[in-house]
Amino acid sequence: MISLERVNEQNYQHVFALELADNQKGFVSSNMKSLAQAWIYYDRARPYAIRNDNDIIGFIMFDYKPSEKKAEIWRFMIGKDFQGKGYGTEALSSAIRLLANENLFSTIQINYVKGNFPAKHLYEKLGFQETGEMEENEIVMKLYL
Repeated sequence: MISLERVNEQNYQHVFALELADNQKGFVSSNMKSLAQAWIYYDRARPYAIRNDNDIIGFIMFDYKPSEKKAEIWRFMIGKDFQGKGYGTEALSSAIRLLANENLFSTIQINYVKGNFPAKHLYEKLGFQETGEMEENEIVMKLYL
């Protein structure tokens, strides 16, 4: 069963150990970089390990912007050894529920790098829509709660 668990002193090494397939490495920053950014932006970053029962299989990090009524899924990855099993869909669905239950946000934003068609397909499947905006080299998608 998929669950989200705040990154902590017991699980961060497992998050660091997760790897992407070689052809995916240009699509998402490393988990180590993401956790460094979470430390810098500690007032708004919320890093979570994605757990399937006893295994840590992925990582997701939110950027909380309640003054804008927006949460951004800043990072999202499933380790290469766990892909193709439906975990990404389950994890992203859990993330949406978690953010919706906060009752702080009217939109959730997620971006993807042009050419990352599996990510685009997953995000669309869960209701995200392209906005026509770009942030650097990333296409912006939003889900309206």
